[in-house]
Amino acid sequence: MAEQDESRATAYTTLALGDDFRHELEIRRSRFITVLRRAPDEDAARALVAELRKEFHDARHHCSAFVLGPDRVIQRSNDDGEPSGTAGIPMLEALIKRETLPGVTDLSDVSAVVVRHFGGILLGAGGLVRAYSESISAALDSAPLVQRRRLRICDIPVTHNAAGKLENDLRSAGYVMAETSYEPSETILRVALPDDAIAIADAGERLASLTGGASGLQLRGTEWVDLQA
Repeated sequence: MAEQDESRATAYTTLALGDDFRHELEIRRSRFITVLRRAPDEDAARALVAELRKEFHDARHHCSAFVLGPDRVIQRSNDDGEPSGTAGIPMLEALIKRETLPGVTDLSDVSAVVVRHFGGILLGAGGLVRAYSESISAALDSAPLVQRRRLRICDIPVTHNAAGKLENDLRSAGYVMAETSYEPSETILRVALPDDAIAIADAGERLASLTGGASGLQLRGTEWVDLQA
């Protein structure tokens, strides 16, 4: 996985990789079709809007919002013809205020579009705000979410004979193993650790204990990794 710029956040929640997630509500005869896409950048986020304009070309509104980056610094919304402030902003607020754990609001890298087929009944400003906010919230209730964590990749040089047992010991201790490299004179095990000083120090102590001080951690770069439940 490509390394991203360093951020203050070391973890956040996003959509699981896979197809776009869709959810539909009918409110006073209007159809509100919500589509959520995992988006690593603005181009991907805006591409969803363009694709849905073509797919639902007969719909009156294609309102959108997205929040991007581990620190959630990129936040955009668009009312697409609905009265100002009644669609895009409520959608964006539903994204950024979403609790992924009690007291935790860290949802990011998500692009959301709500396609509205007008049913002939005016909802009023308050009704629109509720409808667009509810559309996003209801979709997120069922959408597959994962935690994405920044991990520090560390090399552990070890003799070929000792590599298998040490890897098993590290896995048994709960460490996330990355790819292994086999050099002519040694094996390089790679472990992915939470990117903080305490976790790295603890891992170094555990490694010293497992190897009798024969191996140590060599710090490499970081990677953002989806943690599976």
